[in-house]
Amino acid sequence: MKIALKVDVDTLRGTLEGVPALLDLYQRYGVKATFLFSLGPDHTGRALRRIFRPGFFSKVQRTSVLSHYGLKTLLYGTLLPGPHISRRGRDIMRQAEKAGHEVGVHCYDHIRWQDFVANRDAVWTQQEMQAAIDSFQEVFGHQPSVHGAAGWQLNKHTLQLEQQLGFRYASDCRGQSPFIPHMEGETFQCPQIPTTLPTLDELLGCNGITEANVHEAVFAASRKPAPEGHVYTLHAELEGMKLLPVMEKLLQLWQKAEDDIGTLKDYIADLDTATLPCHELIMSEIEGRSGVLAVQGSKIDVGRNKTTQA
Repeated sequence: MKIALKVDVDTLRGTLEGVPALLDLYQRYGVKATFLFSLGPDHTGRALRRIFRPGFFSKVQRTSVLSHYGLKTLLYGTLLPGPHISRRGRDIMRQAEKAGHEVGVHCYDHIRWQDFVANRDAVWTQQEMQAAIDSFQEVFGHQPSVHGAAGWQLNKHTLQLEQQLGFRYASDCRGQSPFIPHMEGETFQCPQIPTTLPTLDELLGCNGITEANVHEAVFAASRKPAPEGHVYTLHAELEGMKLLPVMEKLLQLWQKAEDDIGTLKDYIADLDTATLPCHELIMSEIEGRSGVLAVQGSKIDVGRNKTTQA
């Protein structure tokens, strides 16, 4: 089975502590991953605006947010000023690319994007994406080729801008297989490579799943049939820190099963993107996560502009 590792780096602490730990782990196991960086200010503390979102408190209780993120990070953007991540963490970001990992754009301001993009216009969306691209180019000296939307949140302008701003592919949503996205009556040409496997924060505390056995649940999900393989999204703040042993156990299981572990770039290299099916991209709920997020929907017959069963 092909397994693509997509590492979302949301915070300054995740950049400074989680990324180096993952780089060391992946070096020891001889695997590569795609690191998607938050490149602007760390305003994690502003996530408290979500307190009225259904399921928010239950997720916080299940995943022990304070122990994973730390008090200081949870005050950034409120009682403490938000530090600029790419300015403070550029050396570590460059280490990831130097070690042979793929690097790309997660966002500029993670909380701002995740909480507001769904209802913003094209101008707002372009400003946020361009700020992230500019910061990425300052760090790496070249254009990013992959975008992965923070919190799996987007609007149709995101999809339009991905093809205009030079991204070769994106991993903005949850789903079952790679596809060409169709949203609000428009088809966009930048291919989507959705996350197919559940994340740790969606599994922990549910159905008897603990830190001791959550790797078994993820591995079991990765055995489900998937002709193109699976995409696993992890977080530098979780698998790169307190839950690093979970990541190591997963690597051991996948390597024992002789799975092909690699980057999103490796994953898409084996695909004929010209023949990918077109699917609706919708906003919907998924188990274990509060609110709605971008999800792969029904297959579209673009020629007749009719939906067909996926």
